[in-house]
Amino acid sequence: MSFSLLSLSSSSSSTLTRHIPSFISTTSSPSALLSLLRNHSNVTSNARIFGSSSCSFFSSSCSMSTANYVVPRAFASSSYSSFSSGNSDGESSKIVSGENDEQGAETDDEDQVLIVDEEDVNLSSSALPQKWDVLGLGQAMVDFSGMVDDEFLEKLGLEKGTRKVINHEERGKVLRAMDGCSYKAAAGGSLSNSLVALARLGGQPIGGPALNVGMAGSIGSDPLGGFYRSKLRRANVNFLSAPVKDGTTGTVIVLTTPDAQRTMLAYQGTSSRINFDPCLADAITKTNILVVEGYLFELPDTVRTISKVCEEARKCGALVAITASDVSCIERHYDDYWEIMANYADIVFANSEEARAFCHFSSKESPLSATRYLSHFVPLVSITDGPKGSYIGVKGEAIYIPPSPCVPVDTCGAGDAYASGILYGILRGVSDLRTMGSVAAKVASVVVGQQGTRLRVQDAVGLAESFSSHCRDSTFWSDVGSDQISSL
Repeated sequence: MSFSLLSLSSSSSSTLTRHIPSFISTTSSPSALLSLLRNHSNVTSNARIFGSSSCSFFSSSCSMSTANYVVPRAFASSSYSSFSSGNSDGESSKIVSGENDEQGAETDDEDQVLIVDEEDVNLSSSALPQKWDVLGLGQAMVDFSGMVDDEFLEKLGLEKGTRKVINHEERGKVLRAMDGCSYKAAAGGSLSNSLVALARLGGQPIGGPALNVGMAGSIGSDPLGGFYRSKLRRANVNFLSAPVKDGTTGTVIVLTTPDAQRTMLAYQGTSSRINFDPCLADAITKTNILVVEGYLFELPDTVRTISKVCEEARKCGALVAITASDVSCIERHYDDYWEIMANYADIVFANSEEARAFCHFSSKESPLSATRYLSHFVPLVSITDGPKGSYIGVKGEAIYIPPSPCVPVDTCGAGDAYASGILYGILRGVSDLRTMGSVAAKVASVVVGQQGTRLRVQDAVGLAESFSSHCRDSTFWSDVGSDQISSL
């Protein structure tokens, strides 16, 4: 049977009636939320929660059958130097930018492809913020995207619709084959999508001070490395890591055929290894929320860096968030994921398939079940389920978040946008989980309703103003549906 949590009326004296993230608006660090999320006895929301009379985190009798759940092992034991035609890689300089690049950015300075502002690249430490609201740790990859036909793929022996890791020579071969074609370049990546959206939502002091967003990763000392840094900087995301001397920036070639299938070829370059250097160590001490991109688990040498970074972040009182990134990545590196999640994670972002992979659930299991299960191990779990909506899980319970209505145009990047909404809600002091999820659903719907994966500046400003208005008059966006109560 379904039930409602204790109400948040002012007359209640229960310590369970505190809003989870409400402290953010009045404090300078997330330590209060950190303590609340990690304290099993202090969790609530004024939204109705999925649950059953036999399994409630308000009761000491709550139990799970180990015969039906897989317990993660971690819990069982507590070169190229120029960018022009004719270089060693064969990259063509014929790169153009349309009105909206693949990331859905506006036609402004940010779209001037391969024009690198020295002021952006050589940003002095004195010009950097003293505190980072969010710091992302992820792969820094430049996306090359172009339209090709099936014959192009056949000539190169590429299987349509697949993702493949390629080496330096293979990348050169593909780019030489694209010589004469028009294609676009963008600072790509799932994590950068989320960070740019967050920076745009919080780019102006609407509903609170402007947010400081940074990213750390690995780029080469080549022109593409400067391009990546410059593109993020123009989107108000500071890329903090110094370029690797003589290193080659990673790239992803995205080949789209007329049937809209995308074939992706990833060259990792220097992005295959991220070191815990002094710059990263210093940034961690000034961070409120650390977000680690799940794709990093594909890099054996970087897993140790992830562990060290998360350990230091926790010591400094920061929240640690992990993005699932990809089902196949979870399946290949299941134990590594759970080692980090078990010891450090406060927040996990995943879609329904990724959530089931974390739980070793079959496709028949509902995302609600996966959300509830994961939330026994991670304090706050955010699970998206496409057009069906999403769930937020806390301590074995789950809140259903209905989708925000929109006319879908491009669903790529919806999950990245949703994650930015959750982070924005936390940093802006959203007082309950349902509202936090509704903020995220609204942001995601805007991205789904456009071409491209990045939240546009004008849309971000409009969303921020709507959120600020909600805070003032206590009414939320009218097109967000009401709670739907269900039980297992």
